[in-house]
Amino acid sequence: MATTGTGTSTGAGSDTGAGRGRRVPVLAGNPLLGSLSELTSDALGTYLRAHREHGDVVRISAGPPGLRQDLYCVFSAEGAQQVLASESANFRKDNPFYQEIRDSFGNGLLTSQDADYLRQRRLVQPLFTKRRVDGYAAAVAAEARTTVAAWERLPDGVVDVSEAMMQLALRAVARILFGTDVDTTVDVVDRCFPVITEYVLRRGYSPVNIPRTWPTPGNRRAAEALDELYGVCDRIIAERRSGGEAAQGEDLLGLLSAASSSEDGAFDAAELRDQVLIFLLAGHETTATSLAYSLHLLALHPEQQALAREEVARVLGGREPEAADLERLPYLTRVLKEAMRLYPAAPVIGRNSVAATEICGYAVPGGANVILAPWVTHRHPRYWPDPERFDPDRFTPEAEAERPRYAWFPFGGGPRACIGQHFSMLESVISLAELLRAYEFEAVDRDVPLSAGITLRTHGALRCRVRRVAG
Repeated sequence: MATTGTGTSTGAGSDTGAGRGRRVPVLAGNPLLGSLSELTSDALGTYLRAHREHGDVVRISAGPPGLRQDLYCVFSAEGAQQVLASESANFRKDNPFYQEIRDSFGNGLLTSQDADYLRQRRLVQPLFTKRRVDGYAAAVAAEARTTVAAWERLPDGVVDVSEAMMQLALRAVARILFGTDVDTTVDVVDRCFPVITEYVLRRGYSPVNIPRTWPTPGNRRAAEALDELYGVCDRIIAERRSGGEAAQGEDLLGLLSAASSSEDGAFDAAELRDQVLIFLLAGHETTATSLAYSLHLLALHPEQQALAREEVARVLGGREPEAADLERLPYLTRVLKEAMRLYPAAPVIGRNSVAATEICGYAVPGGANVILAPWVTHRHPRYWPDPERFDPDRFTPEAEAERPRYAWFPFGGGPRACIGQHFSMLESVISLAELLRAYEFEAVDRDVPLSAGITLRTHGALRCRVRRVAG
């Protein structure tokens, strides 16, 4: 449940106030617009080129004179650890991109800061203990079996795994959030989320934005989608609260409604909606990406697919997967981790520096827009030999122990690491186990264009041909 936050308009930095470190090298760009067009058309490729040409810390300038923004890009594991963990207090979610997410999806756990964040984290943390999350395994398995059954009716045996995993993950997180209030919620989220996320992205990448209140077609479409999304969440929350204590239930909304402490009080209705919207955003798009690319990579690599299926058959036999199987399926877990390395759902993470500092020996000023790119760090040849090769055995315990902690960080890290990472791993492994024991996968689409949105996005279908496993 981790999301990204970046864009060419996410804050500014200059060399004024920087420390004594070396001057950060600059990626060459257009004299008038800098690297704006490259970032807009292929941000992930631009970050890879910056690292290849200049190393672990690179400044990318984008935009016309007077509106130009500087991105201080940090590509090493050591730099990521400094930004996310050891000096995390100096790097905040203060950039305009996070503000756009905040304005659309609320001031929930992903976007809040300071006292708000600490209070929310204290209230929510007990709901994401391993024991509590393990209790959601049966709901996840049930949604995966629904997907298995739906594929029986495919006329040509071809499925877009990107779209299918988005639906599976959305239904799973909606069931865990709302219990029985699933179908209406899924329909609204499915219709409204794309409109809102496109709106956030467009404003996040724009050097200048008009006020949201101006009655432009784009503003009106986004406002209508937000009204519908807010409306369904508010209705469900109001119905729960009017039903009293007996209506709270054991789904996540019920637990959030009941969460309270003498120090932090409880969530009011608006705060509950903010948490729900953030969990919907971060809880289904990221997991769906990991699932889709796990299936895509296995479809491209029949030998690894056979190993994963053999492990699932040996461990499960004829029974349904359960939470304890997360530890009993180490190879399938390695497949998932390798897919998350090559296709991190949050390929870019943005922060804003408070004070001047040095990162990897380079001077970074206060007020700088700092970009971490798991997309690049996960391909760094210092940590990953032959980095584009799919190799689940990179994640054996012995191999993991030899790498720096932040050579792989799909869930972020430090005090703001994704609170839902165990849930995401559990959901993904259980879903993959159900799908692999039912179907074999063969890739139809081999190369699909990608971009860095709020999460990693595909442009076009990611199709696989599925065949029922014999027996």
